[in-house]
Amino acid sequence: MSARFGWIVVVVLLANGLELGGGFAPRAQVLGAGPAPPSSIGREVSVLTHLQDGQEFSLPLGALLAHGKLLFDANWTAQEGGGRPLTKGTGRPLADPSRPLSGLRAFNRVSAPDANSCTGCHNAPYSISGGGGDVVTNVFVLGQRFDFATFDPADTLPTRGAVDEAGKPVSLQNAGDFRATTGMFGAGYLEMVARQMTDELQRTRDTIQMGDTKALVAKGIRFGTLSLTKEGVWDTSRVEGLGRLSLLSIGRTSPPTLVVRPWHQASNVVSLREFTNTAFNQHHGIQSTERFGRDTDPDGDGFTNELTRADVTAVSIWQATLQVPGRVIPRDPEVERAVLAGERAFERIGCATCHVPRLPLDQQGWIFSEPNPFNPAGNLRSGETRDLKVDLSSALLPAPRLQPDATGTVWVDAYTDFKLHDICEPGDREPLDQNQSQWSTKLMDGNCRFLTKRLWGAANEPPFYHHGLFTTLRRSVLAHSGEAKPSRRAFESLPAAERDAVIEFLKTLQVLPPGTKDRIVDDTFRPRTWPPTEVVQTAQTAPARERDR
Repeated sequence: MSARFGWIVVVVLLANGLELGGGFAPRAQVLGAGPAPPSSIGREVSVLTHLQDGQEFSLPLGALLAHGKLLFDANWTAQEGGGRPLTKGTGRPLADPSRPLSGLRAFNRVSAPDANSCTGCHNAPYSISGGGGDVVTNVFVLGQRFDFATFDPADTLPTRGAVDEAGKPVSLQNAGDFRATTGMFGAGYLEMVARQMTDELQRTRDTIQMGDTKALVAKGIRFGTLSLTKEGVWDTSRVEGLGRLSLLSIGRTSPPTLVVRPWHQASNVVSLREFTNTAFNQHHGIQSTERFGRDTDPDGDGFTNELTRADVTAVSIWQATLQVPGRVIPRDPEVERAVLAGERAFERIGCATCHVPRLPLDQQGWIFSEPNPFNPAGNLRSGETRDLKVDLSSALLPAPRLQPDATGTVWVDAYTDFKLHDICEPGDREPLDQNQSQWSTKLMDGNCRFLTKRLWGAANEPPFYHHGLFTTLRRSVLAHSGEAKPSRRAFESLPAAERDAVIEFLKTLQVLPPGTKDRIVDDTFRPRTWPPTEVVQTAQTAPARERDR
């Protein structure tokens, strides 16, 4: 089937179902074959029909993406499995099953379920599904380990609603880690970079002999060193930038995975698929078959098979194919000079050491595949079904896209190194360490290590910083500490005009309005080149007192 015909099918489907608020009918039903679906009269559901496993391989790409968006936008109801009366957001049974999460207890802003749809939080800028969110959409990460957060001083049962695993009272400030809702723009390219980096780290690991130590480097990013002692024990004490789950090992034959985890701000999640399986259960009470089993109802809501394997593939692929951010640079000579100066100062003071401007995808790494080969248990894994592949550079996908250059390389200019860094002052730690197990005492040690923020698209996805409590980019820069303190101090030492120039540069890193095809545009969203020759020449010939002040 041609790509053009595939898109015609999508238009027909939209006209006959999606625009009218109906669900996505399987292909056989669309073409008039097979049994008629049950009557929808009186039903209040967002998704009338789910994909059956295997249909993800037979549907045209456009139809698969339309179904993925339908699932992401769906306002889930109790008539289709929305809610989880008898389980926590972690998937475990309630601490007190005598008080199910139903009726007036069906939603809870701290412990969840806390949203009707994914788009309810992921919708900015320009109301784009899959984007970031205002501070009102922030999530209380790990709040889902409670049944129903109440902070009731009379409640003494651990993790029911008011006291933690050790029986200590919790408050709004420490029941979970307060995190901003981040945008998923360019997600497929980001995950593929992380996969290639993981593969490179693992290839180095597999060459280490007993008694050896080797440097871990992926795409030019240094992750410290890994040793295998003469006793056959993996020593990860000098590995840098990876979370605990990627460093676990049991003897010589079970080495650390060294998986680069690009999702969650504490680098906790491997793939869009893992993120999807977890989030649908936590936030909506929609349980996938690959995580919770076929024909089972662990959450006790009377529904089974709430999200099929094919459904999860569809919504994961849809997220992976979201457009990439770009840059907005007005055609104002003063602004142009400031932006160019800001870019150079950004690199000179060391910001680009972690916020690496661009990383390469080679060996056709822009061909996104499901499932991720590094998925953990509880998610579809390689070999359990055949791979589904999508060319992220295809012109059929939402613009703008990244394209391979003459050398066969796609440059992903996301401004990140995919590493964890300690960026906090001692008193600014998050209350919980997401990378520890729930019942470990280390969970309560808190966290200061965060995945380097992807700066592409950051400027028009406020609020800022991991907690979303800053309203300006400047405040975020000034909050950097720990490993980032030297760069922050260098920023503070710049002349005022250069500090302003750095901010002006950051302001150009934006998500573009839907339909914008070029990645670098002016403030009317018309394509432009950067840097323009005249601005470079002006900067190079400026008097020393102007350049160096």
